[in-house]
Amino acid sequence: MALRRLQQTLAHVNPATTAPAPVDATPRVSLVHGPTTPPLLDITLGELLTLQSLRFADHECLVFPWTGARWTYAQLKEEADRLARGLLASGIQRGDRVGVMAGNCEQYISLFFAAAKVGAILVVLNNTYTPSELYYALNHTDCRLLFLTPTIGRHSLLDVLATLGPQPKQNGRSKALEEIVILRGEHDGFPSYRQVVDRGNSLPAHALADRETELRPHDVCNLQFTSGSTGNPKAAMLTHYNLVNNSRFIGDRMKLTSFDTLCCPPPLFHCFGLVLGLLAVVTHGSKIVFPSETFDARAVLHAISDEQCTALHGVPTMFEAILSLPKPPGWDVSNLRTGIIAGAPVPRPLMRRLLDELNMREYTSSYGLTEASPTCFNAHTTDSIHTRLTTVGTVLPHARAKIVDAEGRIVPLGQRGELYMAGYQLTKGYWNNAEKTAETLVRDEEGTLWLKTGDEASFNEHGYCTITGRFKDIIIRGGENIYPLEIEERLTAHPAITVAAVIGIPDEKYGEVVGAFLQIAPGATRPTDEEVRDWTRETLGRHKAPRHVFVFGEDGVSETVPITGSGKVRKVDLRAVAERVLKRE
Repeated sequence: MALRRLQQTLAHVNPATTAPAPVDATPRVSLVHGPTTPPLLDITLGELLTLQSLRFADHECLVFPWTGARWTYAQLKEEADRLARGLLASGIQRGDRVGVMAGNCEQYISLFFAAAKVGAILVVLNNTYTPSELYYALNHTDCRLLFLTPTIGRHSLLDVLATLGPQPKQNGRSKALEEIVILRGEHDGFPSYRQVVDRGNSLPAHALADRETELRPHDVCNLQFTSGSTGNPKAAMLTHYNLVNNSRFIGDRMKLTSFDTLCCPPPLFHCFGLVLGLLAVVTHGSKIVFPSETFDARAVLHAISDEQCTALHGVPTMFEAILSLPKPPGWDVSNLRTGIIAGAPVPRPLMRRLLDELNMREYTSSYGLTEASPTCFNAHTTDSIHTRLTTVGTVLPHARAKIVDAEGRIVPLGQRGELYMAGYQLTKGYWNNAEKTAETLVRDEEGTLWLKTGDEASFNEHGYCTITGRFKDIIIRGGENIYPLEIEERLTAHPAITVAAVIGIPDEKYGEVVGAFLQIAPGATRPTDEEVRDWTRETLGRHKAPRHVFVFGEDGVSETVPITGSGKVRKVDLRAVAERVLKRE
């Protein structure tokens, strides 16, 4: 069956080279349909890698300057197969969860494909997680196996290793975790990646092929955590079918070919690095370069020039950092032409510098969310600069989008409303969270399943989408989503704080940073701003600590907390207060 699917697929995997198909936009209403060509691929990630290793065996696929690794497509498949046999020998069954928490490295990618080949569900964990955030993720997903590195850049996981220990079941931190494997190198008492690979040597040659015949493209293969505006983080369930097709269409929009080389600074734990980066490249037989373990602007500069990259991905703050550095002697960007900038609005001056200093004449803007695998809209390389600056392009093939009002009715063309998405790329829901799944995925009267994005948008007469705001109170700091509730809950746990309201505050470098309004308990000593930040950092990532701290009744802030009729804090009022206070300073 697997071979038959590969044979059926071979004729369809060539990248699209034709002009963008016109969007079928229903006249005068905000409903758009993506093109229906090329056809969707009905293969697993393992089958995709097998197919591409046959077509591009000796072509370089992965380059990691910081480790010295240079793998061809054939080498990637061979390494993934060896690790997959090791996972089988370790007792990993179809549907088991395997976690990974590490920086960008070649072993991360071989694990991604190895897990897919044995039918495991890979749980990609944010490499800035604090121990408490990591323990929650492990428990929520019942990970049996966890791959991690003792350090990720300057972030140390030594305390986690010491707490969990080589035999995690004995410490009560995780109910399902059986083993922790060191992804790179070695650490006392813990099995290594290489030892897991060696376990597979005892298996019969057909063991992996037997497992792969049991798998189907619509199986869940990946869990990605994404918080809503309320509650604990949720794990979106993504399938082989979701990821293979979405990444393929992303590469098509960039006009990737087997002669392209993409420089990819975003992390592999995020859809930007994993899908828009790695898988977009693999589906097109291209090469991808990961400059460093974690983002390093200087390493990106060298990678672009040394590897003669033709494409570059990043969020606006990454591009700002890259452009702020002096260029190395002999620096060459003559081949750079395309890529994706996403995650936050792009200032016009930055746009101009992408063209003038990086030669990215065909760069594209993009919009998506994890629950949509992730890309929904993407610009075309032929779109005008104005279009790429003011919109996120048109909807991808085989997807549908509509904009609705508060009652769920489709609004007239050009009017703002909430963006809904439908199509092949929608998540199967949130892992072990039926309530949130039902809130986010809804069926219309015709039986079509729609994803409520929570984002405000509008369409123009050509089907181009402009994101105009967010219904959720998500703060986007340098392309990273931050959710106010978890910060508010942490702040109100402080003995001196009775009320905390967290908002996003505009920032030239990051787009937005965290601002916190606090009400101090009567008679309590007001904590200093730095004490508030330290309190936050004890359980949350450093980027979630408030940059700006405001106290009700101090420095021009009213003593009264503004609330709505239903008792909710009026954050729109707080944003106005923050703007006034900061402007005065």
